[in-house]
Order: sequence, then structure tokens, then C-alpha cells
Amino acid sequence: MLSKRDFVTLAIAGGASAATGVANYTGASHILVFVIGAVALAGLASLIGEATDHLGRYLSPAATGVVQSAVGNLPELCVCIFALRAGLIEVVQASLIGSILGNSLLVLGIAFIAGSARHKVLVFDAAGPRMIAALLLLAVSALMLPTLASVMHLPAGAHEDKLALVCAGVLLLVFLVSVRVMLGGSERTVPAEAHVQQEAGWPLWLALTILALAGTAALFVSDWFVEALNPAIETLGISQAFAGLVIVAIVGNAVENVVGIQFALRNRAELAISVILNSSLQVALALIPVLVFASYAMGGTPFTLVIPPMLAVALMLSAIIGVVVTADGRADMADGAALVGLYVIIAAIFWWG
Repeated sequence: MLSKRDFVTLAIAGGASAATGVANYTGASHILVFVIGAVALAGLASLIGEATDHLGRYLSPAATGVVQSAVGNLPELCVCIFALRAGLIEVVQASLIGSILGNSLLVLGIAFIAGSARHKVLVFDAAGPRMIAALLLLAVSALMLPTLASVMHLPAGAHEDKLALVCAGVLLLVFLVSVRVMLGGSERTVPAEAHVQQEAGWPLWLALTILALAGTAALFVSDWFVEALNPAIETLGISQAFAGLVIVAIVGNAVENVVGIQFALRNRAELAISVILNSSLQVALALIPVLVFASYAMGGTPFTLVIPPMLAVALMLSAIIGVVVTADGRADMADGAALVGLYVIIAAIFWWG
């Protein structure tokens, strides 16, 4: 049943969600709603991840990986859908790219630093992580092409809406093929040990109930969070790009951030890299294409894949670095510091917009 840690997570997520709703409907400060909503979303993301892990006890490791791909990014998906409905295209673009950058640079860098501080040099089998990093590089390349067509004033640049639909369809197809590969067994699959093992698993009904409740709560909290987002960032004096790139992205990926670092601390560098880079891969192959199609279904301003050139360059750099750092099967504190440093520089560039 529920452990003491589970009760604490449940209390934080439930309490912060309720507090966000109360603050929203009582006309509290937008900054207060924004801050409490961020805590609530992080707590709900943790609950969803925990419920999915326990649900994995009733599935094969590969099937568990597929379920995690489907529901692991649910809080971020909810935030992005409501942001699209509110017309905050820049926030959505920045948060999605920020998820990839945050995992591939910041979280991977912190994992290397934390693991190396305890175990000196991290040594791992590079085959699995390198394959995931290579697939991420291919996905990022597909995401960049519409931006290049627009910047280079190619004929296709005048049809960015249709081009976005084509790219989204191709990426979803690649995602479905990768799911089939995972179910069939592959080095791209996150190893079974990456699913946190609990001393006592939850009953199936409890895992499904908490997953449903947390998912429902994420819908409401995301709506309140996005409603307060624009006024809050105007009051705080930060840009929409920075809010999406750093704040929304980190909040939506709280679970992967913690889990990847924990595996590095246990000297399981291969698992840490696989979990972290798989999170980025899911955003590129599944979350972004789903949001492209959702924007057309909702009407209003379509979500195309034409992004600011600096974001495109940062995205490609992060994907290339993912291939480089997994090439030799070794990582140390210097590698981690370089990754975190690059992330800080990119974040600083977008502080002003």
C-alpha cells in the first residue's frame, strides 16, 4: 500500500492543487497562483510517475515503457494545450524545446556531477544510450527543417502550416515504429531496472485510481496555471520565452529530473542517461506532433514548427552533444559542468526574450 513518502507526495500534490484553485477563484495575486500551481504540477507529475511505476508491476518492462511514454508527460501536455488555447505560442514553443534542452543539458549535467562526486568517473555500456541519442538527433533534425525552410526563404517556407502537419505525421509514425521496437525488445528500450522497484507494490485498483485522479487534477491546475502565467511573467519582468524555456519545462519534467539523478548517484550511469534522453525523445517524437494536430483541432493560431533561429541552434547543439557524451562510455564532473554551463548560457540569452 502507500508508504510514508507516498502519503507526503499525495499531501503536497493534493494540498497545492486545492490551494491553487482557491487562490485562483478568490482573486489572489497571479504570482501566488503561478508559484503554487508550479508546485502542484510538480507534485502531480511525481504522483503520475509513481502510479505508472506501480502499474508496471502488472505489465512487461517494455509495455511499462510504452505506458510511461504515454502518460509521463501528461502535466506538460495539459499546460501546453491550455497555453495554445490562450494563444501563448511562444511559451509553448519554448517549453517544449526547454524540455529537450533541460533534460539533455541541465539534468544530464547534474547527473554527471552528482554521480562523479560520489564515484569519480562514471563508466557505462554506451550502446543503448548512444542509440537513443542518435534517434533523438534524427528527430531534432526533422523539427529543425521547417525553421530552415522559413529562414532560407524556400518555397516551402510559405506553406509552414502544411509542412508542420507533414512533419508531425512523420514524427508520430516514427514514434509508433519505435514503440513497436520497444515492445519487441531492443537496446533502445530503457532497461527494466530503470523502473523504480518498491518494497510493496500498490494494488492495481489503487494505481489506476491515483493515475486517474492525478491526471484529472493536472487538467484543472494546468488551466489555472496558464491563466496566471502571462500576468505573472509581466509582473516579474521576465520574457515568455524564458518562462517557457526554464520554468514551465522544469516543472513539467520534475519526475525525470529526480529519477535520472538518482540512478547516477547509484553509479547506474547507463540507466540515468537512458531515462534522461528518453524523456527528450518522447517530447520530440510524440508530444510536439500531438500538439501540432491539437492546435488545428482547437482552431485559432496553429502551432507550426517554425521556431526562433536561436532556439533551433540550441536544440541541434543539445542533440549533437547527446551523441558526443555517450560515445566513449565514460563521463566525469568536467562533462557535467560543461553541460550545465551551456544550459545556463542558453537560458541567459532568453532572459530578455
